[in-house]
Amino acid sequence: MPQPVSAPTGRETGVAQAGAAQAAGRPGAPRVRPSRSTPVDPAQAPAGPHAPEPQQADARAPRTGRVEVPVPSIVRARERGRLAEQNPVVLRTEMLTKVFGSLIAANEVSIDVHAGSFTGIVGPNGAGKTTTLSMISGLLRPTSGRVTVGGVDVWSDGPAAKRLIGTLPDRLRLFDRLTGAQLLYYSGVLHGVPEAAVAERSSELAAAFGLESALGRLVSDYSAGMQKKIALACSMIHAPEVLVLDEPFEAIDPVSASNVTEILEKYVAGGGSVVMSSHSLDLIQRVCDHVSIIVDGSVIAQGTVDAVRDGLSLEERFTQLTGTSGAGKGLEWLHGSSDSE
Repeated sequence: MPQPVSAPTGRETGVAQAGAAQAAGRPGAPRVRPSRSTPVDPAQAPAGPHAPEPQQADARAPRTGRVEVPVPSIVRARERGRLAEQNPVVLRTEMLTKVFGSLIAANEVSIDVHAGSFTGIVGPNGAGKTTTLSMISGLLRPTSGRVTVGGVDVWSDGPAAKRLIGTLPDRLRLFDRLTGAQLLYYSGVLHGVPEAAVAERSSELAAAFGLESALGRLVSDYSAGMQKKIALACSMIHAPEVLVLDEPFEAIDPVSASNVTEILEKYVAGGGSVVMSSHSLDLIQRVCDHVSIIVDGSVIAQGTVDAVRDGLSLEERFTQLTGTSGAGKGLEWLHGSSDSE
């Protein structure tokens, strides 16, 4: 029987190694294994002077045994969700509220995030997703309510809490007159990572995100997608227990998005937790194990992805809950402009 994912330990050494294409080796953590075929047993190869060379036998003879097929992300996510439910809560918001004048941007938002889970935050534009994530990560002070990470209150003990959180805010402004290497160094030292470790982690993160050749260039010369990736690398360099990511896949090309997804899945497999907003419901359904739907500042549904979607696709369930199916009504004139008077 699978054992639950252990809570993360050794934050100072875990994330960079996970990002460099191998899962962290925390006890009990499920591992994502690459696809490989079972090699032919040398004992079954023909003997004698006419025996083919090992390379020829491998190329010509059909392979025997079971071929390991990669496990789809959605299957891994469902199994991870079941395991995460047994793990302690690493991030909790209690009645989190933010008011701007007469506008209630977040209304008593209460969310529990378990260790080793990948939680998606979805909702219409202006629903309060960014406001909620900003309060969680310590960038926006709530009007009322409480946020704790690893038992530390984000607003009572900010420095201690922020050592446990890696954040990628919306519309992040980078120090773009630094090179990529300098930005990673600054982020690592700012979070208290020893200089020797910063250099090693920077190299591993750059390799994981495909930024090796760009480290010597100014960040201002990076494309939007490259800036997003260097910002994500900066959020991971201090090996946080929780990553709070606002639209991390925005402006990233499909190949890089797949690479980033793999890095985040390995981070979670090692016991870390991710809270991520996205407008791609297909991505959330495929990658996340938990989801919270926010509408008009309030959480209207939350739980495991399967529980929330209730037999429908997540997009269908989202449309049903938010009541957005009739958004095109009243625009009939667009379909017959040639007949307009």
